[in-house]
Amino acid sequence: MQDQIANLPKLAKDKYKENKVFFNKLRKKPPKQLDYVMQELHYNEFERTDCLDCANCCKTTGPLFTGKDISRIAKFFKMKDQKFIETYLRVDEDGDHVLKSVPCTFLGHDNCCSIYEVRPKACREFPHTDRKKFQQISNLTLKNVAICPAAFNIVEEMKRRINV
Repeated sequence: MQDQIANLPKLAKDKYKENKVFFNKLRKKPPKQLDYVMQELHYNEFERTDCLDCANCCKTTGPLFTGKDISRIAKFFKMKDQKFIETYLRVDEDGDHVLKSVPCTFLGHDNCCSIYEVRPKACREFPHTDRKKFQQISNLTLKNVAICPAAFNIVEEMKRRINV
């Protein structure tokens, strides 16, 4: 798994142009059953992939924290929202709350998340490959294939299965 993670940025870069063309076509004319296909591909990939073997998303990127995320996690820590923000978060160039640093503060040495039950929405939904109207998040997916081996595999299988 570590070899695959190490090679992922190069693989994603090599496939970037091909993926960009594919997603542009997909956005213009998404197949009727796209959401169902994506859910099937997502489910099948995560039957084979154990995120605990990887955790590259937690090691290399940080999620956006919504107001609801902040309140839920602060409550979990028995903190006031503002104290949670001051302790763990910063505001990025887009005005969003993000982690002060990566790897994620809440990631354990065993790749387990210490706040898994209350983790941010962005973490719960990552890599977003089973999302409805998948074609609308192609720019995000292009980024995620360089981070997540499962997302990379899903996109490769998607290109084999869907003719656009």
